[in-house]
Amino acid sequence: MNANVTWMSFPSAVGTLTAFAVNNHLAAVEWGRAPTPERTALPLLEEVRRQLDQYFDAKRETFDLPLAPAGGEFQLAVWRAMCEIPYGATQTYGDLADALKSSARAVGTACGKNPIPIIIPCHRVVGAKGRLTGYSGGAGVETKAFLLRLEGNSLV
Repeated sequence: MNANVTWMSFPSAVGTLTAFAVNNHLAAVEWGRAPTPERTALPLLEEVRRQLDQYFDAKRETFDLPLAPAGGEFQLAVWRAMCEIPYGATQTYGDLADALKSSARAVGTACGKNPIPIIIPCHRVVGAKGRLTGYSGGAGVETKAFLLRLEGNSLV
């Protein structure tokens, strides 16, 4: 079965983002514009843009979108756990690792592979004692700090 892939690029507060849908589920959000011409945007992708615009305007704290991130069983478990971290809050890699009976390094690796940043809020996962550590999107830790400030987090 061939997947029906569509995408749409749009400006945001953290730079140009491109959202990718597979079979009418959000599969990825990447920084930058897609290198090939956009396909006809699905209503889903318009909704992704609308919800992200609301988030960046501080008018949305949660996302209501059908997600289909591609990953292994452990990665999916980490990404589900990240979605449970409330808006404006943070959790350490170690705390997530304890909850998942894993290691902080494995959790960090899964965070770095998150295909749907912002919506699956890997920016809410921090190092020990609230230290801001790596972020794979945008301008790295600067983008992570921006997103946490946007959410009113007191760490930054």
